[in-house]
Amino acid sequence: MAELPILPTTVIGSYPRPKWLREAIRLHKAGKLDDEEMTEAFNDAALAIMRDHQLAGVDVPTDGEVKRDEMVEFFAERLGGFRFYGPVRVWGTAYYVKPAVVSKVEYKSPLLVDEFLYTKSISYTENVKITITGPYTLAYWSYNEYYKTRQDLAYDLAKVINKELHNLVEAGARIIQIDEPAIHSTKEDVEWAVDVVNESLKGINAKLVMHVCYGDYKIVAPYLNDFKVDQINFALKIYDYEPLELFKKYNYSKEIGVGVIDVHSKRVETPEEVMKDILNTLNYFEPEKVWINPDCGLKLLPRKLAFQKLVSMVKGTQMAREELKKRGYKDTIKL
Repeated sequence: MAELPILPTTVIGSYPRPKWLREAIRLHKAGKLDDEEMTEAFNDAALAIMRDHQLAGVDVPTDGEVKRDEMVEFFAERLGGFRFYGPVRVWGTAYYVKPAVVSKVEYKSPLLVDEFLYTKSISYTENVKITITGPYTLAYWSYNEYYKTRQDLAYDLAKVINKELHNLVEAGARIIQIDEPAIHSTKEDVEWAVDVVNESLKGINAKLVMHVCYGDYKIVAPYLNDFKVDQINFALKIYDYEPLELFKKYNYSKEIGVGVIDVHSKRVETPEEVMKDILNTLNYFEPEKVWINPDCGLKLLPRKLAFQKLVSMVKGTQMAREELKKRGYKDTIKL
C-alpha cells in the first residue's frame, strides 16, 4: 500500500493558466491555431504546472485543470442534453457560460480519461489526483428546462458521473476528488443531495475526496458523515477556522482536508502562520486524518502569487511535521 508523509499536502484542482496558454486559446478560437497545436499547448501547460507543484513540494498534485475553462461548462459541453445561452458572473470579473438542460442528460464518451492519462504520464509521483464536478453542483449551477425537479436532474447526472468514475478507475486513477461547492446552498435539498452524491460513487474503488468550499457549513454539517467518501476538504482559512467547532459538534469523523491558504487574498501566508493554523487544527483532529490544502482552486490568482502561496503552505506543513515528530508521531501514513 502506498504511503504519504503525515499531513499530506495537496491542491484543490485549478491553477492559473500561463499567459501564453491564454494567448494560444485566443488564437485557436480565431482560427489561427489548429487543433493539434492547441492540444500541444494544453499539454505543455499541464507539464509546466505539474513542475510548479513539484518545485513547491506538493505531495498530491493535479495538472491545474488547465484544459478546462470552467468546472460546470466543461462537462456540460461534453454531455448530451445541455445547451448554452450566455455568460454569468461568478466572482469579480470571472464569468462562465451557464448551461441549460433541455433534454435527458446522456453520457456520450469519456470526459477526463485522456486528461488523466496524460497527467499521470508526466507526474513526478504516482499519487496524482483527478478532480470532477459532482452531480448536485452540475444540477444546481445549470438551468433546468427539462426535468420535473432539480432532484430528478441530479440523479440522472449522478449516473453519468458514476460511469465516468468507473472509466477513470479503469485508467488507473487512485485519488479522485468530487467537487460539490453548491452542496450547502439550499437547506431543503441537502438530505437528498447526499444520496445523489453517494449514487455517483457506487462501486468506485479509489480514495474518494469531496470538496466543499464557500457557503453556510451549518446546512451540511449534520450530514457530513453520511457521504460515502474517505475525506472532505473545506475552505477554512477564510473563516478563521471557526467551522472546526461545528464539525466537532456533529462528531465529524472522516479525514479532513484543511484549507490553510486564502485563495481570494493576494497576501502570501507565512510558513509560521500555516504551521500555527495546522497545529490548531490538531486540537480537533488526529494528525493521521489531516491533509493540508488551499481553501479552493488557485486559478484566479496571478501564477507567481499562486506558486508563492503553495511554497508557504508546504514549508509550514513541514514545520508542523517536525513538531509532530517531537510528539512521537510516525513520519508517514497509509494512502
